[in-house]
Amino acid sequence: MSLPACPAEQLAQLLGPNTTDASAAASLICGQFAAVDSKFVDTAFAVDNTYLLFSAYLVFSMQLGFAMLCAGSVRAKNTMNIMLTNVLDAAAGGLFYYLFGFAFAFGSPSNGFIGKHFFGLKDIPSSSYDYSYFLYQWAFAIAAAGITSGSIAERTQFVAYLIYSSFLTGFVYPVVSHWFWSPDGWASAFKITDRLFSTGVIDFAGSGVVHMVGGIAGLWGALIEGPRMGRFDHAGRAVALRGHSASLVVLGTFLLWFGWYGFNPGSFNKILLTYGNSGNYYGQWSAVGRTAVTTTLAGSTAALTTLFGKRVISGHWNVTDVCNGLLGGFAAITAGCSVVEPWAAIVCGFVASIVLIACNKLAEKVKFDDPLEAAQLHGGCGTWGVIFTALFAKKEYVKEVYGLGRAHGLLMGGGGKLLAAHVIQILVIAGWVSATMGPLFWGLNKLKLLRISSEDELAGMDMTRHGGFAYAYEDDETHKHGMQLRRVGPNASSTPTTDE
Repeated sequence: MSLPACPAEQLAQLLGPNTTDASAAASLICGQFAAVDSKFVDTAFAVDNTYLLFSAYLVFSMQLGFAMLCAGSVRAKNTMNIMLTNVLDAAAGGLFYYLFGFAFAFGSPSNGFIGKHFFGLKDIPSSSYDYSYFLYQWAFAIAAAGITSGSIAERTQFVAYLIYSSFLTGFVYPVVSHWFWSPDGWASAFKITDRLFSTGVIDFAGSGVVHMVGGIAGLWGALIEGPRMGRFDHAGRAVALRGHSASLVVLGTFLLWFGWYGFNPGSFNKILLTYGNSGNYYGQWSAVGRTAVTTTLAGSTAALTTLFGKRVISGHWNVTDVCNGLLGGFAAITAGCSVVEPWAAIVCGFVASIVLIACNKLAEKVKFDDPLEAAQLHGGCGTWGVIFTALFAKKEYVKEVYGLGRAHGLLMGGGGKLLAAHVIQILVIAGWVSATMGPLFWGLNKLKLLRISSEDELAGMDMTRHGGFAYAYEDDETHKHGMQLRRVGPNASSTPTTDE
């Protein structure tokens, strides 16, 4: 944002011959305009960075949502364990993304595969990135790690969490985000020239980059570990191991819903940008609002579709299934949220629910156990979101968000280039995560660092690994000092007695 140039020579001529010193007057006036122009530029930077920081805070609040969702979805005896892993995802992810991850993802100039600059945030801030951008991308990285932790809950050694979380946030996820989000990435739609199929991949907020990466990593972890004890009976029938708190599941879901308004609309990175002439009511702020609307509609549609779909299948109105359906809709719309019409978001959410239900049925048949349905939800619905974008991306919106030269959706008259690019994206993400996280989990399993013992699993990790249950059912101090409280009745004294 800047004011038009102020040519002092032309202004001096307009002041006329009667002006005592026309040139000096013109220079003074233009100097004042230049000062005002600089203030406008400063204001634009401040507004955009404040918007990005606020979006980063929203995305980070999703960690609390993940923690509550995970806690409610596991049995009470493993609550402290899963809460601790969510804290460590953020803490370990912060350190390793600072040291390596941001550089691998956005270190420019670089090659198409991996970034090479900004290790430890050296040379940040720069003309390309400020600290706010690092914070925002770190919040995305730990979200991918949080997805994986849900898949392997209730049976994984704590050291394995630390190892895989650091590796995922420091290397595996950053490389994928470089491919599709960095201007140097080989498949990025932000690339100036030589884009994949002349268009690049449109994965705006990460159905593939974040959700598929976390979901596929969780898939390999859960496959290599095997199901929880008691999840399938001797005949191979699935046995429900229900989480201990639907209230925490609902709380976590609403927190994630709230945070998603930073996840999707925040991915514009800036808000003070005009489309066309200045002074118009329509600009990037409108696109930000539209993105929030498409996100809402996709999640809402998926929730309702899951509600009635599961009612037909199971005969129950199940709140946890509805919460997972809602999140599946959000995961699916994340790729195309900025470039599709609101009506298309309803289609996205409807199909996402069907994909999630189908993936859960398949998981039961192959005896795959994921306590949070994270691999099915984020991996399956994220994959659908990548395909959905290639089908429904609107030409006008693609031009506004990405610029000229990018293809739009197949069903919107854009041909098959974008769909071909997105099929490639699905294949390379699945291949990369499988080639990196699969061997890591396999190696941890071989070294006996992955799964806890059967005795610990039966007793619960809170007691065997973390010093006690998350919930205090009795007053330990009272028992420690031999104090007991007598039941209060009509004829009983309310005075406590002490055992000798």
